[in-house]
Formats: sequence, structure tokens, C-alpha cells
Amino acid sequence: MLVDGIWTENWQPVQAVDAKGGFVRQISGFRNWVTPDGAAGPTGEGGFRAEAGRYHLYVALICPWASRTLIGRRLKGLGEAISVSVVEPAMRDQGWRFGDYPGADRDTVNGATWLHEIYTRADPRHTGRATVPVLWDKLRGTIVNNESADILRMLNSGFGDLARSDIDLYPADLAAGIDALNARIYPALNNGVYRAGFATTQIAYEEAFRGVFVMLDALEERLAGAGPFLFGERFTEADIRLFVTLVRFDAAYHGLFKCNLRRLADYPGLSAYLARVLAVPGIRETVSIDHIKRGYYAIRALNPTGIVPVGPDLPGLDPVSLAV
Repeated sequence: MLVDGIWTENWQPVQAVDAKGGFVRQISGFRNWVTPDGAAGPTGEGGFRAEAGRYHLYVALICPWASRTLIGRRLKGLGEAISVSVVEPAMRDQGWRFGDYPGADRDTVNGATWLHEIYTRADPRHTGRATVPVLWDKLRGTIVNNESADILRMLNSGFGDLARSDIDLYPADLAAGIDALNARIYPALNNGVYRAGFATTQIAYEEAFRGVFVMLDALEERLAGAGPFLFGERFTEADIRLFVTLVRFDAAYHGLFKCNLRRLADYPGLSAYLARVLAVPGIRETVSIDHIKRGYYAIRALNPTGIVPVGPDLPGLDPVSLAV
């Protein structure tokens, strides 16, 4: 991580644990908001006015948090207004790297090699991990926000007339329900798979493991009685937040993160739901199973050999080739 703007050691997946040895996620450090008129948002300072071509997203296709923002950008029709750079899927000793791996990019905005250079451009004394996503302001030369939940919300409502108005991912009449469901799904499932995979004690692992499958069972039941999405006919940010975890489950979390009680494929309701979300125009293009597998299985603390599994065969996603 960065300490006073200096990269301190080789990247490690776990840098904080709780009293039980459970994985603790870093709190995002940049929390400004883009708004239609440049006024301050719910957190941070003002001055980040919605303007076409002013903002840039740094993302990783492996990362579920970054994928939230890619989906929001697509669905709100902001592809022309907000440019994107994709880092390589495998973490290196200095974290995320820009490069030439298929589907990745060079950084044409700041000319950086490592994502942590973006953080020190924004704050030369920054202390913390260099995470994705990052929303960058080309005009002011700084990071607007690096919290995916914030970025998804501002993509929905912060870009005014630049964004599609016929899609509302956080409608006012559903806001309380969305917030309540997010608050259940995030600790148990979105972050729960990480708490299982990066647990440093048996008790922490088993606690996280149970939470993952209790939530998957509850979601299977919910979708059996409603649908096609979590709030009926309307597709919302809650669906995005759930989808990005589900689409990675059988490819990474089931095996590498030891969440192996059941596969997602063993849940007929969730499998059908996943297929419906993948069919929403624009979403399938944000998913790369190749990046997902190559990124997760490059985590040496969990997979010292670096061998990437060929399977599983995932309907509607990258086909498995048995050619040799």
C-alpha cells in the first residue's frame, strides 16, 4: 500500500483483520460527487460539475466493485461522456498495472504505469490502498471518488442531461427498499465471499461461509415469489450490486474462496435471474470471465502456483475451449 505517497511493499490481499481474524476492507478515501450544477454532493466538496469529456473511469474487469460502475455507465448512456481505462487482470507486486493484456489499456490520460500513481497525482502524501474503481477529473487533475456505491449513484443522477432519463436505477419510491436490501446483501454476500476467502482463522471463515449461503438461499426464495428482478419489473442498482457477485461465483468464489457448499448453478432461481440480467442490453459487454479467472487465480496467497482453471462452463459467458 501507499504510506505518505510511497509504495511500501509487495501487494498483499489482507492488510487488516478483526479480533476473530476476519478480513477488514479499507474505507474509501475520496468521496466527492459529480453533480449537474457542481454543487457539493452528500459527502466531500463541490466544484465537480457534470461535463461531457471531463471525467475518466479507471476500472478492472476482475473487480465486482469496478464492474458496478461500468454497468451504470452503460445503462445510463454515458459511454461518450466518460472515458475508461482498464487495468490488467493480474495483480503485480505494485498492485494494478496498465498494459497490453487483451482487454486492458494503457493509461492515455495520465501516462501512469501503476494505478497507485493515479492516487499520488491526486494526493502526493496519500496513505492507503490503490483500489478500483477511480473516477478521475481531467480538468482539476484529481480523484473525484473511489467508492463504487457513490460512483454508481452519481452515474444515475449526477450527470443531468448527459445521461439517459428513461432509466432510473434508484427511483425515489423504491429508495428505502433498495437501501435495506443493499444493507443485507453487502455484508453477507458481496463482501461475505471476500471475508470467507481472505479469512485468517477457521472461525472467521466459517462465520462468513454461513452468511454467504444463508443469503443465497434467501435470494433464491425471494426470486421464486417475484421477478424478473429484485424489485419486480424495474431493474435497479440493487440488481447491479447482486449481479456482479453472482457472475463471479462459480468462476472464482466457489473454488478459490472456499464458498463451496453449493454452486450458483445449483440454484435454479438465481441461475435464471443471472441469465435475465446478462440479457439486459449493455451488461454482457462489461463481463470478462477471462479477466475474472486470471485476476483472482493470480492471488498468490490463495493460489501459489498461479494455475488458472479451464472451467467451469458458464452458460451465456465465455465458452470453455478444450482445444490443445
